[in-house]
Amino acid sequence: QVQLVESGGGLVQPGGSLRLSCAASGIIISSYDMGWYRQAPGKQRELVATITRGGKTNYADSVKGRFTISRDNDKNTVILQVNSLKPEDTAVYYCNAKRPVDFRNYWGQGTQVTVSA
Repeated sequence: QVQLVESGGGLVQPGGSLRLSCAASGIIISSYDMGWYRQAPGKQRELVATITRGGKTNYADSVKGRFTISRDNDKNTVILQVNSLKPEDTAVYYCNAKRPVDFRNYWGQGTQVTVSA
């Protein structure tokens, strides 16, 4: 059974930081492009950042320079370091795994990030 388990969310003040982690089981992430998405109340889910199997990264314009995605294939884990948080970053953050060879696509259950004074 494939599981993507996110952790590290919480309540943080504007300007603060969090380290979101996605631990995968049932798949070997080295075969997958990995990503983080987020969904705020009343809004559609949107891409935050992705990292390919080869380590190429891509970020939404709204988070460039503040968020960093990385992967540790040995630990089967993907990290999203989020800095300089703003209230508009408040959302549920989801981990995603996509395997290009057959388009298999998996989602985690999400972790809540709330940015508020």
